[in-house]
Amino acid sequence: MQHSIQNIADTLGAKAVGDASLTISRVSEPASAGRDALAIAMAPAYAEGIKEGEARAAILWDGADWEAMGLEAAVLVSRPRYALSGLTELLDIGPEIAPGIHETAIIDPSAEIGDGAAIGPFVVIGRDVVIGVGARIGAHVSIGADCRIGEDALIHAGARIGRNVRIGDRFTCQSGAAIGGDGFSFVTPQASGMEQARGAMSDEVENTGHQWVKIHSLGGVEIGDDVEVGANSTIDAGTIRATRIGNGTKIDNLVMIAHNVVAGENCLFCGHSGVAGSSIVGDRVVMAGQSGAVDNITIGSDVVISAATKVLSNVPSGRVMMGYPATKISSQVESYKALRRLPKLMRDVADLRKVLSKGNGRD
Repeated sequence: MQHSIQNIADTLGAKAVGDASLTISRVSEPASAGRDALAIAMAPAYAEGIKEGEARAAILWDGADWEAMGLEAAVLVSRPRYALSGLTELLDIGPEIAPGIHETAIIDPSAEIGDGAAIGPFVVIGRDVVIGVGARIGAHVSIGADCRIGEDALIHAGARIGRNVRIGDRFTCQSGAAIGGDGFSFVTPQASGMEQARGAMSDEVENTGHQWVKIHSLGGVEIGDDVEVGANSTIDAGTIRATRIGNGTKIDNLVMIAHNVVAGENCLFCGHSGVAGSSIVGDRVVMAGQSGAVDNITIGSDVVISAATKVLSNVPSGRVMMGYPATKISSQVESYKALRRLPKLMRDVADLRKVLSKGNGRD
């Protein structure tokens, strides 16, 4: 697919300079760019690679001297990463899912498939499912009974959506994600060792000889508009009420959202992060990689939880959290500094004890 420099600039709301009629068919890092590629060099540090490649055009930072770089044309942008979002959207052709319903798909007669939907090979769609207009569903996807999926959804190959899941418009689901599976919820006839430990904070627990009994998941999952779920991530069904994911929230690969969690709008859950059951997460919360939150807590809106942080208690809105156990970042940094000074402090104490011992005639 060919795009002119002017078309790209118009799409991004940016400025085209030089020969705006020049066309490109792909993007590339500067040093490896061919003559058909648009070099991505949106900061001076990356522009050095342009002379190593063959690009005739590049996307550059606002005010860049594109002519000095030997280019024939350029697109100048003021907010590079935001421009990269629009550029990649323009050039992404998406997965190849043929229009219509593939002959190998298995669709329950009660299901409703919206106009313009594309259903790939070996897809299984259950009873009373509703698929919105323009949805695209890749090969080997399964969708359980009584699900609702909104318009313009894109569900990549191999995703699994369980029963009683409600999903809004413009949903994106990457391969291997599992939505609507049973929550990890078990109970014992009498207080288990875990309950004893949690209640009394004791070092030992009694042997109760119990067996675990499953609490079934009846609540399903509700997902808003413009949500993306990454590869091999899981969102468990609620016990009685639904597990909820708000509009615009983005979930990375290998993320775990447990049963009954309520996540707000426009949150980011980065890879290997997780939220335990029945916790509430506000709007615009960022949980960085490998961070986690325990069950039954509330995290306010606009909270930033740094990488590998473990949140064990409620967090007020707007707080930046770090460490294990999580504290506000300034306290954690102060603790880290103190910890690094601890070996020197211990040496100083040892030296002081020697001096005091000599003064008391003990040496």
